[in-house]
Amino acid sequence: MTGWLGAAYPWVQALHVIAVIFWMAGLFMLPRFLVYHMEEPVGSVGDAAWVEREARLKRIILTPGLIAVWLLGLSLATSYGFAGAGWLHAKIFVVVLLSGYHGWASATAAKFARGVRPYANKTLRLLNEVPALATIVIVVLVVVKPF
Repeated sequence: MTGWLGAAYPWVQALHVIAVIFWMAGLFMLPRFLVYHMEEPVGSVGDAAWVEREARLKRIILTPGLIAVWLLGLSLATSYGFAGAGWLHAKIFVVVLLSGYHGWASATAAKFARGVRPYANKTLRLLNEVPALATIVIVVLVVVKPF
């Protein structure tokens, strides 16, 4: 089914997958950066370097990836049709949660940039696993289409 996208559907789908790969790469990297950043004393040279790395990651990969994923994904979803696609509703729900995680990670990086360390290192290490779990759920939903 290609819907209103017609022959462009596979191209939009390919671009969506590419955008997802970039966005997920950023979501795997930023929380790991925060774990390493946590080890640097506030105001140190290392702290400033991590602030710059995190800002570049957000500006070059994360934010553009998020925007492209949503624009392309919504184009595909509206072209595909929502009726009877429970797997699609579940996938969109998980992507909404993942977008919230993106917001949390970006806000935490901003707090680190201000010298605030709101989480324990162990908490950051645990939260670092969220993108992997979301990836597993989303891939199963898209490939298996269990409902």
